[in-house]
Amino acid sequence: MSSPLTDLFPHPIVQAPMAGGVSVPRLAAAVSDAGGLGFLAAGYKTADGLYQEIKQIRGLTSRPFGVNLFLPQPEYGDPATVEVYAHQLAGEAAWYATELGDRDSGRDDGYEAKLAVLLDNPVPVVSFHFGTPGRDTVDALHRVGTFVLATATTAEEALAVRECGADAVIAQGVEAGGHQGTHRDTPENDGTGIGLLALLARIRETIPLPVLAAGGLMRGSQIAAVLAAGASAAQLGTAFLATDESGAHRLHKQALTDPLFVRTELTRAFSGRPARALVNRFLREHGRYAPAAYPEVHHLTSPLRRAAAAAGDAQGMALWAGQGHRLARALPAGQLVELLVAELDTAAAALPSHPAGGTHR
Repeated sequence: MSSPLTDLFPHPIVQAPMAGGVSVPRLAAAVSDAGGLGFLAAGYKTADGLYQEIKQIRGLTSRPFGVNLFLPQPEYGDPATVEVYAHQLAGEAAWYATELGDRDSGRDDGYEAKLAVLLDNPVPVVSFHFGTPGRDTVDALHRVGTFVLATATTAEEALAVRECGADAVIAQGVEAGGHQGTHRDTPENDGTGIGLLALLARIRETIPLPVLAAGGLMRGSQIAAVLAAGASAAQLGTAFLATDESGAHRLHKQALTDPLFVRTELTRAFSGRPARALVNRFLREHGRYAPAAYPEVHHLTSPLRRAAAAAGDAQGMALWAGQGHRLARALPAGQLVELLVAELDTAAAALPSHPAGGTHR
């Protein structure tokens, strides 16, 4: 399964980029130093904020790392639906003594400015979420020595990843926490997500690119399973959310294994786009009414989520988590990578066709 991309990191473990302050430089650096591939999340940051984080991680590690970008989104269907949702959230704003956010704060997440930062200050890997970049963008990144990845949630999306010239595809199963990386956000497709193993098989039979498997992976034995199914590496998010270096709020970390939060659900409640979160009060009360309007709903609810966190109220926060959240381990990130590698080696050694030491490519 070796490729020029996967040769960058000794162990087939990638720390998923988690926007909103979770994937901070110290987390990505710790993962990379342990032999995985750490990722910064550029989503919801300014271009200068991204530049400063790149400088910071370079001061923390000499190992390769990646940066993830959100692609600009097309106009949403009906502005009136956002107005209706804002009216419904008025009670939340009163409860948390804050104002609703400006739904028109911007649709492109500063994409072009962030891309310019990455072309002027090249990093080893750049990945894209919510679609595929243009071929000219991929070519420009290749010219400065950057590997390019993009997320796919279907085999058809994987074809688009290949056609844009990317070096590898991230196969994101429906089990994954946070936002699904669907290329087109169509409400009629809600509830039709594909599980990781089925998706991995379909993508492997559709395109020849290396595949990184993502979605619900929390143990080394699960990594062994996706490698045996043809993945070149595994991308884990929720597993690293609970680590010491993660920038997640302490209540978010605690909620992963708190018996009060028994399940996850894909919801538009917090952002207007399908994203998997622990089911809390806010999701139960508002999820069914949230429109397909990203990033307008994200901007609208941002002050509510910040106020809930400041008040110590996990019931009003966006508790992003994958289906394997109850398996989270509160460890230093480097120690977690070492444990995952040990579990992977044990599982690989038990497979007749995979001799011990199968983590080394």
